[in-house]
Amino acid sequence: MKYIRFTFSILLLLAIVALAPSAWGWGCKGHQVIALIAEKNLDAHARSMAMKILAASPISPNLRRYCGNSGLDPFADSSTWADDERSVERDTGGWHFIDIPLGVSHGEISNYCPPSTGCVTSAITAQLAVLRNPDASPQQRADALRYIIHFVGDLHQPLHTTTNNDMGGNCVPVTFEGRAPEETNAESGTYRPNLHAVWDTGIIEQFSRGETPQQLADELENKFKAQIAAWKSQPVDLSVWVWESHRIAEDTVYGRLPVKVPVEKPEKVDSCSADNHVSDRMFKLHEQLGDAYMTAAEATIQEQLTKAGVRLADVLNSLWP
Repeated sequence: MKYIRFTFSILLLLAIVALAPSAWGWGCKGHQVIALIAEKNLDAHARSMAMKILAASPISPNLRRYCGNSGLDPFADSSTWADDERSVERDTGGWHFIDIPLGVSHGEISNYCPPSTGCVTSAITAQLAVLRNPDASPQQRADALRYIIHFVGDLHQPLHTTTNNDMGGNCVPVTFEGRAPEETNAESGTYRPNLHAVWDTGIIEQFSRGETPQQLADELENKFKAQIAAWKSQPVDLSVWVWESHRIAEDTVYGRLPVKVPVEKPEKVDSCSADNHVSDRMFKLHEQLGDAYMTAAEATIQEQLTKAGVRLADVLNSLWP
């Protein structure tokens, strides 16, 4: 019975990801690790304020939590709330990412942030405004904080800042851990494994197998101890962070693929069957993620998780000095 339930949960996740390809950034463990690192870098006042706000309006027990009972404190547990909440507030789906086309290296972030849907940077800015508003209700403040905890993490996932008419890599089938991609939905053109899912969860699960989120957070903070002081000395700048993530996507996520991916002429896509069935064309490249790619990806993801945690703390420390 336990195996059946586990299998059903995995199938449910695959179905959800296929239907909402741009929503998932870093998965459960990744977001939890970011929050745990942030907690260790919060100033005493900022930590007190965050915990007070979250305690005043806890997460609804009626909300279905994909990551289940994490056993973590309210701050770390809040890190995955935004992915659950979008099943209720569907208009928040566009807040999790910003689609900067592959091949673009600079420009105004606002050019890639549609006013009709918003994007990750406008969402963070708006939620910070809620936390600064003395007239905001306890529920509004708690929700705003939970969004910020999640979205600062999303911003550091390179495929949440980049697209090649492929919905942030969701339409790039890849062979991962010996598993060849299979089409999961012919109408929408979705495949598993795909590049986005591998960067969201696959690689993290591979290098952290057997570790709890707290163990991984402690390990990463120790590994990047020398860099953390330099990161903390930098100003809070969402645009700089977005372009940094975008460059990582250009140089590592796509740049180190075994087969060079052609840069598509940017156009609006709403499924992997758009742009002359982009996923089928990418499937024919037969991308196989070998050892060289995995080594580069692992190092990059570990640094991005740690950097996201430190910067999340900086955002809140600046808000509540």
